[in-house]
Parts: sequence; structure tokens; C-alpha cells
Amino acid sequence: MVEQSPEVVSEPGEPAVALSGTGPSGAETERKLAQTLADVLGVDRVEADRHFFTDLGANSLVMAQFCARIRKTADLPSPSMKDIYRYPTIQSLAAALGEAAPAPVDPAVASPAPAPMPSPASKPRRTRRNHILCGTFQSLFFLGYSLVSGFVTAEGYEWIATGSGLADVYLRSLLFGGLGFVALCAFPVVAKWLLIGRWRPAEFPVWSLTYLRFWLVKALLHANPMVFLTGTPLYVLYLRALGARIGKGVTILSPSVPVCTDLLTIGAGTVIRKDSFFLGYRAHAGHIQTGRITLGRDVYVGEKTVLDIDTSMGHGAQLGHASALHRGQAVPDAEHWHGSPAEPTPTDYVRVAPAACGTVRRAWFGLGTLMQLFLLYIPLFVGGAYMLFTEVPAIGKRLDPQTAALSRSELFSDALVLSLVLFFGCATLGLVALCTLPRLVGLVVKPDKVYPLYGFHYALHRTTARMTNVRFFAWLFGDSSYIVHYLRGIGYDLSRVEQTGSNFGTEVQHETPLLVSVGSGTMVADGLSIINADFSSTSFRLSRVSIGPHNFLGNNIAYPADGRTGDNCLLATKVMIPMDGEVREGVGLLGSPCFEIPRSVDRDARFDHLRTGDTFRRRLAAKNRYNLRSMLLMLLVRWLHTFALTLFALASVDLYGVVGHVVIAGYLAITLAFSTGYFILVERCITSFRALRPRLCSIYDPYFWWHERLWKVPDHFLDIFNGTPFKSLVWRLLGVRIGSRVFDDGCYLTERTLATIGDDCTLNAGSKIQCHSQEDGTFKSDRTTLGAGCTLGVGAHVHYGVTMGDGSVLAPDSFLMKGEEVPRNAQWGGNPAVDMPENGSRSTGIGRATSTANATTATVS
Repeated sequence: MVEQSPEVVSEPGEPAVALSGTGPSGAETERKLAQTLADVLGVDRVEADRHFFTDLGANSLVMAQFCARIRKTADLPSPSMKDIYRYPTIQSLAAALGEAAPAPVDPAVASPAPAPMPSPASKPRRTRRNHILCGTFQSLFFLGYSLVSGFVTAEGYEWIATGSGLADVYLRSLLFGGLGFVALCAFPVVAKWLLIGRWRPAEFPVWSLTYLRFWLVKALLHANPMVFLTGTPLYVLYLRALGARIGKGVTILSPSVPVCTDLLTIGAGTVIRKDSFFLGYRAHAGHIQTGRITLGRDVYVGEKTVLDIDTSMGHGAQLGHASALHRGQAVPDAEHWHGSPAEPTPTDYVRVAPAACGTVRRAWFGLGTLMQLFLLYIPLFVGGAYMLFTEVPAIGKRLDPQTAALSRSELFSDALVLSLVLFFGCATLGLVALCTLPRLVGLVVKPDKVYPLYGFHYALHRTTARMTNVRFFAWLFGDSSYIVHYLRGIGYDLSRVEQTGSNFGTEVQHETPLLVSVGSGTMVADGLSIINADFSSTSFRLSRVSIGPHNFLGNNIAYPADGRTGDNCLLATKVMIPMDGEVREGVGLLGSPCFEIPRSVDRDARFDHLRTGDTFRRRLAAKNRYNLRSMLLMLLVRWLHTFALTLFALASVDLYGVVGHVVIAGYLAITLAFSTGYFILVERCITSFRALRPRLCSIYDPYFWWHERLWKVPDHFLDIFNGTPFKSLVWRLLGVRIGSRVFDDGCYLTERTLATIGDDCTLNAGSKIQCHSQEDGTFKSDRTTLGAGCTLGVGAHVHYGVTMGDGSVLAPDSFLMKGEEVPRNAQWGGNPAVDMPENGSRSTGIGRATSTANATTATVS
């Protein structure tokens, strides 16, 4: 049989395109698709059987532009990036889209077009007035909270200072610190019951009076010290006190505090892994929506998951890592789901046998935690701070009523010495402790052995995990050649390191560093979470995680111990690592659940000549020198900040006798204002007060080294402004082009001056706008624009070069890939995100969950 060659068809004045021998309808679709792709690629002809990436040299950004153009053509079906990867030729894509195309809709019965988003000018004046009044009240609340805290701190300090002898100081520190801890924990509970009562499914506008009560409770919950007790039975008891219905034997490892606790039901024996969102509320189109989250008995919720409101899981159900339940989804009894949005899977995510762990064991562990906290940590912190300050001449002399006022030189010299000792002393001692103590713990807690929860081994494991995940050192050494020495020092097995100068980013976390192996030549971006501990409701086990050589790991990835990837893989941003099936090698993986994509494209290989030979060695040496200067600069920036705060503290003590408690009370407000302005000024000075421009360059280009320096500017101060009008003001000062009345509940922007956010946008907790990408040795950045009235769901991730039309919505935990164009008023979701018009029915309305009967009646006893 002789194979026919494709027929070449061309129209006058149009590029010629090659068509396969299909029917008239298929030929016309192929012709239009090929014509559009030829225009995007800037070529004369595109053959229908040529592979987009390997034959035509396209990349994901180009294909996203192709999809956007097709989407604007009324008589063509709308492809997504997932379709592009699954059907990587014009011929296969046209066939797939033809099969999936819906039947023509009669215009006479077509649904009406969505109503246009109102312009900012049409917003009622009441909304603007509420926006101003809300910010004013939030400021007054913070100042009042600071005033009360300052008065209490000053009185407690004076009382401790009257103690005689070390034992008396210890007892006074224990009593004052213990009462303070109890008050900080109890105040949010009291405030919740007084201001809210019981949470119910509801919807109310942001900046309203109802929102103020909501924000007040949320702010108090996030500021209370019980957050540090996640992973203990005490945290479960605390959530019960807030109104949550939680059964026996529940283990919650996520520090994300649920706010609408009365709407949370968790059955006995359930496990919720860290970095999971189950807030009980979400922000949508300028409103807060609250809804129920119901988990049955023996449920397992994986790491980096999102449970939207009005979702449920039946008894024995599982939700895998990097997955999400969108509003209205319900997992039936004993079923395993994964993906975003979740879908059924045969994968079993509970991979550790149970152990003996009853109520008595949990009670003893909780009691031991309290005794350790009250008898050791609190007195050490309160009394230690007192003893330290009494040794500082500026404070010691102030306490002596017979001494004269302090001179400026004494204040500056004391602040200089104290800040140097505190900052560099703690950094040095901390680094020594990280390189020694985890190895000692590793001699006791053995890998591949099942231990019961809430015992001696579990306590040691928690201590190791907390110590070795301190962000300061990864922030300092990350994005440089020096990160590999730090990770080796704390226990990573990095094989034979092929130094790239950017082997790891500034954010990497793990359960234990002693059981992590990373192959030679592998590069890791920010946000990697290595899951080398398996949990059940009664036990845990540590296992080694091995990441193969010559891999590239994108942002925000959870890599489990049983990850089925081998050599030379590209793991895209927010990808879900497969835990079953064959080991993937020499491919790229994208999405949740994941599917295969090309490992690399021609555009990413254009700088490969800079990664070998003498050119590479020279540029790597130059990058190392530049990174070292960046590290020293950031240490100087952080120390100067510490020095200023120390100076403010000593000056406050010196003025204490003049204006009394007021100066101590104002310390929190002063330091917040100073810290915000200081770090904004540092970042704008590094950029010379200029906006970034889109770039495509090698990681060995000096521009990239300078861009890495920007990522090291501290920005932890941003979180305190979440849910307030001041967050938009801070973003504007950092260079973001941001509109009016934007509600930001915890979004993060990596490149501020490349982001544009329109009026009345709604940005949820955990969302991220990332205006860059780094794949292997190539760095790319571009602008991202959100139109007016857009909504980013909880945990949603928006890449560079993206445009979202006015009023469009991105569902929770979705990944909007680079170059995508979301139409006006569209509903998109998924990983990678696609058009999901059915989400519109779930986005408004209240209490429309389609929960199964078993899930909604989950037993909590």
C-alpha cells in the first residue's frame, strides 16, 4: 500500500498549509488551524502532521498565543494547552476538537450573554466610603491592640524587675508569661463567640460591617500562639473550642488556620497534611462566601491541597497531594481522588501501617507539651529577655533612679553592640546547631520504621523538622552556588554536584534533611516540599526521597517518597508527582494529575553553549562573585533593620520615665511602619526606582544575577496587611500597577513592576502571580495583567505573559500557564487551567454542595 502525501492547499494571499485527507469539515478546520499557527510562527506553511514542538520548534508560550487566537474565532472550537500537549499536530488536534465540539445552539434559545462588569465610575459611593471606613477601623484596632500590649508588657517587666534572685525572676517570668500565653490564646475564642456566635453559610461584601467582624476574628486567630502547636492534640482541642466538630484521633499538620470553624466537621481518625487550605470561606467578586467542609471518618488529605467551601469527603476517602476539591465536589465513601479539580484514582496515599496510639497517649503528649512550654520555653523567653536587657547599660542605668539621662552616644553604642551580638551570634549558633543536632536525632529516629504518633520519636521528629526548615538560611544561600554546601551541611545527599550557580531556590522544605537524595545536575526552583514522612492517624514513618539526576523542578512542587520519576525529567510548576506506574524518564510532566510534555524546546536550548567549556567556567565564577556580594548586601540590610529596631527599643526604655507606658505601647506601630517603609525603599533602590522589562536570557547573564538579588529583599512584612486596604497601598509603593478597592487576602507577587491589577479585583489567600520562569539554564519574564473585577481563587497560580479579561475567575488551586488569555467574564480552572463554564454555577449561590449522604452526616465521635 502506497502512503499518500499530504495535499497542499492555499488561498490567494494566504500562506500555504498542508492538509491530510479528511472530509470537507475536517479539512476546513485543519486549514484554519494551520493558517493561524503559521501566522503565529511567522512561517509560510505548516503541515498538518508536523509535531508542534519537535518539528516546528514551537514552545508553550507560542502555543498559548495560538490558542488565544483560535479562541477569538467564532466558528472554531476552543483548544486548551492540555489539548495542545495531548494532540501535538494540526491533524490530531482538529480531529480531537471535532469530536468534542458541542452541537450548534439555536440562537433563538441561546442563553443571554453575561452582563458586563460595571465600570469603576458606576460603583456606588457607599462602597468607596466603606472601603475608607474599614481601613480606618482596622488601623484603630491595630493601634489599640498595640497600646494594650505595650501597657501589659511594661507592667509585667516592672514586676519581674522587682524580683530578687534567679529563682524569683524565674517564677515571676513563669507566671507573667504563662498568663500572657493563656490570654493570647483565649482572646480570639472569646472574640469569636461575642462578635460572630456561630458561623453559618452566608455571603457578604468586603469592607462592610459584617466583614469587619469577620476580619477581626481572622486577624486574632492568625496572631495567636496556638498556631505553633499544629500537629499536637492541643491544636485539635483549640479548634473545638472555636466551634469545630472534630472527632477522636484527628491529626492536623497544616498551619493554615480555619476561620469559619463552626462550618468544619472532621470525623474520627482523619489526617490533614501540611500546607493544606480548609479555611471555610473564600473571597469571590468582592464578597466573602462561607460554606461547609465535611470530612468523614478515617479521611486522608494530602499535602498542598485546597478544600473549597461546600465540599465533602466520605468515610475512608482520600485526596492526594497537590489536589483540590472545587465547590460542590464530594468524594464518596472509600474512594481515592486526586488532581485539580479532583477525579477518581486507584492510588493509595496512606502508605504506613497503623500503630498503638490511644487517648491516653495523646493526653500525655499534650500534657507534656504544656509542661515543656510553661516550665521551659516561656520562662526562658521572658526571663531570658529580662536578664539580657539588664546587662545592657542603656537599660540597666535607666532602671537605676539615681542615674542621669542617657546620652545619644550611649544609646547608639549599646544598640550597635546588642544588634551585632543578637543578629550574627544567633545566625552563627543557628547554623552550627542545624549541622549537628539533626544528625544526633537521626541516630534515634530510624528510617523505614513505623513509630506511633505523640511519643518520644515523634517529638524528636517535630523538633528536627522545625529546626531545619528555618527560612533564613535557605533565603540567604538560595539562588547561588553556596546553597549546596548549606544543604549538604544539614544532611542532604547531593551526589556529585554539577554546579550551575542556581541549583536550588530560596524556598525548600522537607520532613527531615537526612533522607533526601538529589542526583547530579538537577536544578530546583522555589517552593519544593520534600515529603519524606508518611502519616496515618496513629503512626508515622520516615523514608528516603530520591530525585534523579539532570532533572529540573519548577515552582511549588510536593515530591513524595514514592515519586515515580527518574533521570532527565522536567517537572513543571505545581505538577502532581505520580506515585504509581512506570518510572518516567527523559520527559516533561505537567498538571494535576500529570501528563507528559516535551522535556525541552528549541528556545530553551539557545543558551546551551554558555553551559559548557571555558565560557561556562568564567561566567559561573563571575556569578559566584556577584551572588556573594548579594548575600553580603542582604545580610547588611537585615542587620541594619535589626539595629534600627534595637535602637527604637532602647530609646523607648530611655523615654519610659518621661511619657510612661505610651512609648512602650507605640513600639509595635512604630516598628511596623518603619519596617514596611525600610524594605520598600531597599527594593526600589535596587531597581533604581525603575520598572522591570520583559527578558529572555541565560542564567549566566548579569541581568539575571541582578534579578536574583531582588528576590532576596525581605517581604515577610506583607502578610500583616492581608485583608486590609493598606495591602494595595504597599503594592503600589513597590511598583505594582494596581487599581482601586482591590481585596487582597494573601496574594504574592514575585515581580511587582511587571504586574498590573485592575479595579475591584479579588485575590484569595495563597494565590500567586509569578511574572517569570526559569527552565534549566534559561530565564524568561513578561508582564501579567488582571482586568477589572477579576478573582483569583485560594492557592491559584498565574504565570507570566498572562492576560485575564474583566470579570474573569480563576478557580482555587488552578495553574494559569504562561501566555494564556482568559476572555472577559470567563470561568477558568484546573491544573493547567481551562475554560470551565460550569464553575459559574458554583461560584455564586450558597450551600449548593452535592455531598453524599454519608459524607454530610460524618460521625465525629
